[in-house]
Amino acid sequence: MNNSPTTTELDRWTDEAIITSLLKRAHTIAVYGLSTDPSKDSHRVAAYLQRAGYTIIPIHPKAREILGVACHASLSSAPRADIVDCFRPSEELSGIVDAAIAAKAGAVWFQLGLMDADAARRAEGAGLTVIADRCAKVEHQRLIA
Repeated sequence: MNNSPTTTELDRWTDEAIITSLLKRAHTIAVYGLSTDPSKDSHRVAAYLQRAGYTIIPIHPKAREILGVACHASLSSAPRADIVDCFRPSEELSGIVDAAIAAKAGAVWFQLGLMDADAARRAEGAGLTVIADRCAKVEHQRLIA
């Protein structure tokens, strides 16, 4: 299969109306790869989203707590999330998408610079909304706040 997105797919995965709708209806965001380091993007984005009113579910294999919330080692041990926000390398997205599908998440969000078109297609095929190559914090500030 072709692991590069088509123009149509990329347009859909970055569509402002879809992003706005998703951010307005979502309540819980599992942040996959949330760092314990406050200087890291994942930490800053999660902290912002938490302040914006979302319930953050940290996914970190070793940490016990981040941003005052108990961590989960995997999506399978976490509560169901409306969005799985991915902060891991593109090579890991396929496995994260499989876990998000199994966990019945509502959407997967590939942060800026991340792409795995095959995984995104699988997510869509399973009924998940896909957002790719966008920052949840930036999009929330631009479209919602």
